[in-house]
Amino acid sequence: MRKLTVFNQVSLDGYFTDAKGDISWAHKSDPEWDAFVADNAQGGGDGMLLLGRVTYQMMVAFWPTSQAKQTAPAVAEGINKMPKVVFSRTLDEVTWNNTKLVKTGLLEEVRALKNAAGGNITILGSGKLVAQLAPQGLIDQYDLIVNPVVLGRGRTLFEGIETRLALKLAKTRTFKNGNVLMTYAAA
Repeated sequence: MRKLTVFNQVSLDGYFTDAKGDISWAHKSDPEWDAFVADNAQGGGDGMLLLGRVTYQMMVAFWPTSQAKQTAPAVAEGINKMPKVVFSRTLDEVTWNNTKLVKTGLLEEVRALKNAAGGNITILGSGKLVAQLAPQGLIDQYDLIVNPVVLGRGRTLFEGIETRLALKLAKTRTFKNGNVLMTYAAA
């Protein structure tokens, strides 16, 4: 069975976007961090991304561009070639290569993807997906990058979850830019 991981950056006060939906605060570049991000973007060679509409629209506006290929070539290459599944009731089409649109049946589709052959699956951003999948026990791991910034207001990654999720810390990693990776698994 494929593992489903959430990979998200959060502020010290727990937000994954600020009050206006901006995530530019999460981009702190240095060689160590850039190498980590580039390695993750390769997805183990056969990984897959799950995205909600908002995250998809933000990512498709940047990653297929020549600017992305110049700014972060390894990340752009990995993300552009990786299979992607977008969950949206309002989009009529997706234009990014290797992308499939799913309009209904979120839980059934995710269960089928997890049971299919292939590499691990990662959710980037997409707080609404996380809030729908986490209570169903469909998320196996949470990789949260805590950024040393306080936003004051914004959206939490677990917004809308009404049941307690018991998690256990599996590992941590501290980066020179001040970011801390905390990996949690279902308890």
